[in-house]
Amino acid sequence: MAERTEISESRRWVVKIGSALLTDDGRGLDLQVIASLVDQLAQLRAQGCEVVVVSSGAVAAGIVRLGWSERPHLIHELQAAAAVGQSVLVQSYESAFNSHDIATAQVLLVHDDVIARDRYLNARGTLKTLLKLGVVPIVNENDTVVTEEIRFGDNDTLAALVANLIDAEVLLLLTDQQGLYREDPRRNAAAELVEECGVHDPSLDAMAGEGGVLGRGGMITKLRAARLAARSGTETVIASGRVPNILGSVVAGDNVGTWLRTGKQPQNARKQWLASMMQIPGSVELDDGAVHVLRESGRSLLAVGVRGVVGDFTRGDMVSCRDLQGREVARGLVNYSADETRRIMGLPSKDIEGILGYQVDEELIHRDNLVLV
Repeated sequence: MAERTEISESRRWVVKIGSALLTDDGRGLDLQVIASLVDQLAQLRAQGCEVVVVSSGAVAAGIVRLGWSERPHLIHELQAAAAVGQSVLVQSYESAFNSHDIATAQVLLVHDDVIARDRYLNARGTLKTLLKLGVVPIVNENDTVVTEEIRFGDNDTLAALVANLIDAEVLLLLTDQQGLYREDPRRNAAAELVEECGVHDPSLDAMAGEGGVLGRGGMITKLRAARLAARSGTETVIASGRVPNILGSVVAGDNVGTWLRTGKQPQNARKQWLASMMQIPGSVELDDGAVHVLRESGRSLLAVGVRGVVGDFTRGDMVSCRDLQGREVARGLVNYSADETRRIMGLPSKDIEGILGYQVDEELIHRDNLVLV
């Protein structure tokens, strides 16, 4: 059995907390559970880790607050429940984290925030800035405004996309189950827990089951989420949030829950993902100094190193970086449009705001979004 050193040595975490866990299986928000989990998250922070919380529970909390006996099917009723429950949920987290003198930020995301390339960069930049400031983002799907056609479908998927966004090392999916079982433990009390397995092992598909009454995310969505997170090298652990100090046990690398191994280094996996998923609508021509910096130092591309712009691209597009002889050096997600790049090329970053009237980023392409070819 592999040692969980990838887990215990990790410093950037996404922790997803399921609705069944938070709402005591539909009987309203369980403030004791929230307080206990926040105590553990604060301890994780105290150990020098960064953490983003992806929390379900808004719709379920709203359903209870509205006195409904079951989850509605109409999208507008679900949105109404989310609107009622979201403020209650975030207020509960804010109060619990405040006792540890930790600031929180509510972040509501919709599908386009992580799919559309420009908004992907915006969401990534916001989350990473919050982490740098020592704030704990509390992320949820924006259930109040999304429509059925563009829903994430469950917060497991959202948590995986957030893990991709911030280059998280570990995705911890906290649920009311011990982990992934080889059989349904509700039907077979002797069902065996899968302690660890490669995330792409096809045998896992037959083991996953459907979700409960209030939540949409059963083990099927958790498995899908783990595979989605793996594309940027994130390790996934599925564990029970009802186990005392479960976060401490997972962080220590204890053999708890189900570890779905990626088998990839995070940086390599992310680079492969970036290189494979985007079309290339344009390119930038680099001077020799910029080419050297990219190849030898692994640093970001700044506008000062750009000598020419070809094509018509927008913020978030994948562009080709070429040397003065036209040879491709790298590809990356650009922070400025083609028109903006033409206006700031050859200039130091400190001049960008004076030329454009604003500054989105110091870098034209950040090194995390750059792939050498």
